[in-house]
Amino acid sequence: MEQATIKVISGTAGITRRFRALFAARETGILLALLIICSVLTLSTSSFLTVQNLLNVGRQVSLLGIMAIGMTFVLISREVDLSIGSIYAVSGLSTGMLIVNGWLLLPALGAGLIIGSAIGCLNGFCSTYGKLPSFIATLGMLSVVRGGALLVTNGQPVTVNTAKGGRADVINEFYFLGQGHLFDRIPMLLIFFILIALAAWFLLSKTTFGFRVYAVGGNEKAARLSGIQVFQSKILTFTLMGLLSAVAGILSLAFLPSGQAGRTGVGLELDVIAAAIVGGASLSGGEGTILGTILGVLIIGILRNGLILLGISPFWQTTIIGLVIIFAVGLDKWTEQRRNS
Repeated sequence: MEQATIKVISGTAGITRRFRALFAARETGILLALLIICSVLTLSTSSFLTVQNLLNVGRQVSLLGIMAIGMTFVLISREVDLSIGSIYAVSGLSTGMLIVNGWLLLPALGAGLIIGSAIGCLNGFCSTYGKLPSFIATLGMLSVVRGGALLVTNGQPVTVNTAKGGRADVINEFYFLGQGHLFDRIPMLLIFFILIALAAWFLLSKTTFGFRVYAVGGNEKAARLSGIQVFQSKILTFTLMGLLSAVAGILSLAFLPSGQAGRTGVGLELDVIAAAIVGGASLSGGEGTILGTILGVLIIGILRNGLILLGISPFWQTTIIGLVIIFAVGLDKWTEQRRNS
């Protein structure tokens, strides 16, 4: 009888610890905020909680989400990348130009992804071996890459259609990547986002690379003393960021098959960083999860969608989302100070 009682007490204590750990997790607070926003919008407008609208939200946040996942790796390693909007533009437009010039789909996609990865890798080298703060290195790269895109395109729009050249079958396959639907219902952009999120979760949570990223961001000196190649880990995170920026840029052009180097992706880096921070990634490094980033992306996406459904002025939309970002960064800093005190 006593043993049974002890087992019951032990089991109850274990459940209590799990609940405490659950509510202590930062993702729980983000999820609660998301549920509150969804509840308010559901009561405020009848068109929010419909399958079609939710699928539209999923499609709308997909490209932002893909890039925010890459930014999560960079922020965890205690760095930042401001060049992603330019990488997004140059990779997508380069792929479109190659398709228009008669390239097959896979080589054109491969070239675009290589361009993005190479720029990301260069950012990593400048920020590590070059001893430049990542903020400065990537800010400079933002202008360099944007200028390169303008030179390549001569400042003219890039449009992917048969009237501009290229093979009709290749162009239709390219369109399907951005405009297609799985089972005639689920947007392909959302499918790509889900697959990339799952792969990133596994990479960050279940591999030694993910462990090294957390270690480098948490305490770079301790990570180096424990034998971790700090520079190599940081370069890989920047390369991954460049790759995912290229993926997003290519999918964007596949969805809206026209873009211009001077406009495509301008200011996108701010939305991406904001989504990752709202999701719990810390500017001080060492913290962040893929789940949290997804929730952060959904908060921003659903908030924008809801404000549009409510007929709120675009000026107020920008103001409200900015206030949400400020609140999230403030909460991040306040939480950090509480931990350190």
